[in-house]
Amino acid sequence: MARILVADDDTQLCGLIEDWLIHQKYTVDVTHNGGDAQEMLKTYEYDCIVLDWDMPEKSGIDVCKTFREGGGATPVLMLTGKSSIDSKEIGFDSGADDYLTKPVELRELSARIRALLRRKPTQQLITLDVGDLCLDPAKRTVTKKGKEIELWPIEFALLEFFMMHPDQVFNSDALLHQVWKSEASAGPEAVRTTIKRLRKRIDDDSKKSLIKNVYGFGYKLSTKED
Repeated sequence: MARILVADDDTQLCGLIEDWLIHQKYTVDVTHNGGDAQEMLKTYEYDCIVLDWDMPEKSGIDVCKTFREGGGATPVLMLTGKSSIDSKEIGFDSGADDYLTKPVELRELSARIRALLRRKPTQQLITLDVGDLCLDPAKRTVTKKGKEIELWPIEFALLEFFMMHPDQVFNSDALLHQVWKSEASAGPEAVRTTIKRLRKRIDDDSKKSLIKNVYGFGYKLSTKED
């Protein structure tokens, strides 16, 4: 039975979420304080974390950042009344895996949680290596020849997906579905832009890009010299 932490200072909403998730056969821990949430994450193991953005003592953003910096790999769903793209970007930059805007529809909440729980732990914990690139999903770091590369969260997510599926070709729609699943407004241009940025960060100037364009089909992370 999956164990879920729900942290939200809206006690009425928290009660509704708790009752709903218990009805869905989850074990649920609840807190209304960001500081308490951070301490609970140090003490207990959770399968999924639901964090409100605005809470006393520590915001959900700060809790998520601290959790990720400490190596926490548990999926995080951020709840907030903030719906702008800028706010979503801040949420994902903090290490959140998904983002749900209030008012919350409970059926959608549990559907998002089920999707996060379907992620295999091995996908989150095993270090991925392709050539001289090394990606650590738990620590959320990427190194090339031992030197760390700074990536935006969406760049990290895209590289992680490619490294989990080396030499496999994916078109823009497939990448949007797998990597941009929470961004309904994202389109093929977002894929092209992110791949362009990612190439600049991971490629050597003297070599061809690791991320290949397969004309008429899509993109792949190649492990072979063409």
